[in-house]
Amino acid sequence: AATKLASAEKLMYFCTDQLGLEQDFEQKQMPDGKLLVDGFLLCIDVSRGMNRNFDDQLKFVSNLYNQLAKTKKPIVVVLTKCDEGVERYIRDAHTFALSKKNLQVVETSARSNVNIDLAFSTLVQLIDKSRGKTKIIPYFEALKQQSQQIAAAKDKYEWLVSRIVKNHNETWSNVSRKMQSSPEYQDYVYLEGTQKAKKLFLQHVHRLKQEHIERRRKMYLAMLPQAFEALIPDLDEIDHLSCVKVEKLLETKPDFLKWFIVLEETPWDATSHIDNMENERIPFDLMETQPAEQLYEAHLEKLRNERKRAEMRRAFKENLETSPFITPGKPWEEARSFIMNEDFYMWLEESIYMDIYSKHQKQIIEKAKEEFQELLLEYSELFYELELDAKPSKEKMGVIQDVLGEEQRFKALQKLQAERDALILKHIHFVYHPTKETCPSCPVCIDSKIEHLISSRFIRPSERNQKNLLSDPNIDRINLVILGKDGLARELANEIRALCTNDDKYVIEGKMYELSLRPIEGNVRLPVNSFQTPTFQPHGCLCLYNSKESLSYVVESIEKSRESTIGRRDNHLVHLPLTLILVNKRGDTSGETLHSLIQQGQQIASKLQCVFLDPASAGIGYGRNINEKQISQVLKGLLDSKRNLNLVSSTSSIKDLADVDLRIVMCLMCGDPFNADDILLPILQSQTYRPSQCGSSSSV
Repeated sequence: AATKLASAEKLMYFCTDQLGLEQDFEQKQMPDGKLLVDGFLLCIDVSRGMNRNFDDQLKFVSNLYNQLAKTKKPIVVVLTKCDEGVERYIRDAHTFALSKKNLQVVETSARSNVNIDLAFSTLVQLIDKSRGKTKIIPYFEALKQQSQQIAAAKDKYEWLVSRIVKNHNETWSNVSRKMQSSPEYQDYVYLEGTQKAKKLFLQHVHRLKQEHIERRRKMYLAMLPQAFEALIPDLDEIDHLSCVKVEKLLETKPDFLKWFIVLEETPWDATSHIDNMENERIPFDLMETQPAEQLYEAHLEKLRNERKRAEMRRAFKENLETSPFITPGKPWEEARSFIMNEDFYMWLEESIYMDIYSKHQKQIIEKAKEEFQELLLEYSELFYELELDAKPSKEKMGVIQDVLGEEQRFKALQKLQAERDALILKHIHFVYHPTKETCPSCPVCIDSKIEHLISSRFIRPSERNQKNLLSDPNIDRINLVILGKDGLARELANEIRALCTNDDKYVIEGKMYELSLRPIEGNVRLPVNSFQTPTFQPHGCLCLYNSKESLSYVVESIEKSRESTIGRRDNHLVHLPLTLILVNKRGDTSGETLHSLIQQGQQIASKLQCVFLDPASAGIGYGRNINEKQISQVLKGLLDSKRNLNLVSSTSSIKDLADVDLRIVMCLMCGDPFNADDILLPILQSQTYRPSQCGSSSSV
């Protein structure tokens, strides 16, 4: 049966979004008159309202119930606003329900969306008895269950947001479309609504933005000490300045814009600069933050500490130099107590002082040895009456030590007795066998310096000497060593001989030259494989290789040959012109191997300071390891070197100096304060000087 309802000016609500925003939605009033009603929800507000008496409300509800009861329709009492409910009001409402035929009561909260569905389902079950009976859950228990449900849905929704949203510049409209079909999104929106879902999205985006800004901030702060080091490394310049004045000083530096960028809008983390990933310069307004000021203070403290540590090093060195307890050879353990104090330990680690002490010991030991050597020279008479083998007996060594023992220079090496005795024996050896090698001044030997200086100068003979050389009949002879391995030297020698006339003459630029070849393929230290013999003095050497092994043989042979002439007067093999040539293997067409051998050959040629010739062009074949043009090029170069270096087998005498324009005799001693280069260079730079054949290698 229909039930008449009086609903004057009551609005019909269709969704919770209309609450408080009625003007934004179509307004429909509930019609008056008879309607089909199957049941009633009798709502009681159990919150503490302003200017409202709960007892009066309960009387109104009681009267309303009396009217509804006449319809004989099911009634469910609904307690609303239980999230703000008053315990007494709730208890009185339950008492009222019990007094009215034991009405069922559902405690709800629309704000928290607790038991709303339960209220309607309870009424539906009363209307339709065929439905199962609904279990009524108290508000706080329902709230707990719902909170757990919401928390689980929230976790899933936040996981979904974190998986989809990786950039802080994402928008809600774009992301919500992506999530529309996801059950995690749908469940959370059903429980909490779209606004809360958007709020969680915005919180996530804000968190991403803050993390991004923090990463940028850390990057800038990490660069700041480097900027300070580059722009303001001088302590005297900034020690008295405040942070504000330091900022102004930084702006005046030429490299300021290399490290910093001045933004029109500040602070930097509230501008679009945070997304400018290509520009890694430091925003200058960062200098106004506390972390930047702390880094500047740390930079200032670092400079002060460095200066203090440098002062400690200097003070420690001065202590070493002035302390009478620091003697040559004294161990650190013995010296430490005399020179260390608390300040030293405060500023530097002991290992640093030990390193300084070690270097100081090295200096004073070298000085003490030099002074002891001078002492030995002053007492030369002690070393005259020794055996021929220059080995002093124990008695003689005792006499030497007794005589020298009172000298301070002898006592200075007291802690280095073994080295002191070695110096005495070395001095005795020098007295009886005076050579450059046994000389105490060997490292600064003036003879060695002059020999090296003269041999390293480029020799340019005068036109007159060149004319004399060309007129010498021996200049028409070329002695050529061919160095190779596994038959390379012999085969090339045969190829060159095939290009000669019947009497072993070779034509170079229209002139006949007698060509003598000496192929060598074995150990050059054996007489049979020597570069030089009593009847053969080489003017140049062709070095052949076609593999790594043959190249190694060439290098070792050249080094052995040069070593064998060191210290000899006729050491022209050291400066013997060399030409390194790569020849083709039979049937080898591997470009990669050829390229590798060329590179190795060029490196060796640079090391030996010799000419390197590219391999023969393709198509020449094994019968022509190098072509005739290359052979002529090599021989012409050797001929020019032969003329320039004057390697003609001739003997000179002192009479050769009769036609010189100027004769100068110089005497330099080891240890002189004058540099040999400064004295000799004006002479060696002359266009007409050449090595003298009458004297040692230090005569010109």
